Amino acid sequence: MPDRPGADRLDRFVANPRRALWLLAMPILIGMSIQTLYMIVDMFFVGRVSPEALTALAFNMPLVFLAMGVTFGLGTGITAVIAQAIGARDRIRADRAAEHAVLIGAAVAAATMGSALIFGIRLLHALGVPAELVPQAWDYFRILACGYPFMVLAVFFRSILSGEGNVKTPVMIQGAATLLNIALDPLFIFTFGMGVAGAALATIVSQAIAALAFVYLLFIAKLSYVRFNLRNFRYDPAITRSICVIGLPASLSFLVMSMGGGIFNRILVEHTPDAVAALQIGSRLDHVVILPQVAVASGLVTLVGMFYGARRGDLLRSIVHYAMLRTILLSMAIAAAFYVLAPGLVAFFTDSPGIRNLGVDYLRVVVFAYPFIGISILTGRTLQGLGRGSPELWLSLLRVILISAPLAWAVTFWLRWPVQWVWYSSLVATVISANVALLWLTAGLRSAINTIGGAAPPGDLPAAELPVEATAEAAEPA
Repeated sequence: MPDRPGADRLDRFVANPRRALWLLAMPILIGMSIQTLYMIVDMFFVGRVSPEALTALAFNMPLVFLAMGVTFGLGTGITAVIAQAIGARDRIRADRAAEHAVLIGAAVAAATMGSALIFGIRLLHALGVPAELVPQAWDYFRILACGYPFMVLAVFFRSILSGEGNVKTPVMIQGAATLLNIALDPLFIFTFGMGVAGAALATIVSQAIAALAFVYLLFIAKLSYVRFNLRNFRYDPAITRSICVIGLPASLSFLVMSMGGGIFNRILVEHTPDAVAALQIGSRLDHVVILPQVAVASGLVTLVGMFYGARRGDLLRSIVHYAMLRTILLSMAIAAAFYVLAPGLVAFFTDSPGIRNLGVDYLRVVVFAYPFIGISILTGRTLQGLGRGSPELWLSLLRVILISAPLAWAVTFWLRWPVQWVWYSSLVATVISANVALLWLTAGLRSAINTIGGAAPPGDLPAAELPVEATAEAAEPA
């Protein structure tokens, strides 16, 4: 087997960027589709336990979103740094970035689990969980918290492979783990009578298996471009700083969105607890449109990082414009379908008429935000690929803290308008932040291209130093 498989990807990506985008995005989309299927099935089973169990699960989501958001944010920083190193043909920096990713992952895993177990109950109370639902909410959260280390490390290992352009392997692992999760859900929830806690245990078991599979592939089988020499590891603050400069703002943006989710739950429970459950159902359905947006954006991080490292400003501009247009068109098509099918989609999750009506109202407002959500997601990921993590944070602050949360609070507590106006506040915030994002993206691309030059002739790109990958992927035509 060649020493370092996968090193020819950069040359193939440069030769056909549009094809490369879909080669990167489609496996991610498949994996995320399976993950979304799990979320839908998970909610289906929990909803069959009781409406109270579904609401208890809904109150947990901001905390889970926060913990994993921090992880995914730093993971994006890892992907961007490794992609830039590969684009610049810097093997040593790619290896060191991967080694530092393992160190950061271990620290994040320990901090996340410890914080969740120590402060979990207080956080649930702070989110406004009704006293009668706290036991069920805590049953779910404390079990899930014990599995955070597996979830965090799995995300970081996946980010390392994504940085080198290998998205198929992590998608296969995560897809298999998700299918296992789906199979374990009814076993733990109903057969073992664990209720909502069983859903958390199923997640832990499946994510532990995924993390162990990554450990085998990266450290034992060594089936990656990067290599780990942890025995001779030397800490490099510059690499940590590069990862954190890109990743930490993204992590903080997840913190902002998690806070927003908690605020919205607190606002909605003033109307009715059914509104919290309706938001949870609608949010899960939102993933159907968000997942292709994130899949394209994730592929874009790798391509933008590699093209920026290779100083190909011409490819930067064209691939971003191409990805943005396709994402907007796809989002509009899904939004139209959801508007028509909203009653049937929501009815799949619950038999409660109150939750169903509120869920339909939510979908038929929020679908108009879908194209604008795509604009913001692609803007944030593009700028991360260029090494700029802060715009995503500022856009999240604008959308959640400065517009949607205050507006929703005002229409609920001051104006006493119906709950539907909470959905409208989210729509208004999304549209405004997307327009700001477009201005930021235009300025960021212009600055990057001016820095590295608008184009580089093919002769300026050195031939790949590494052997061609001995896999079926390498045999694909460029």
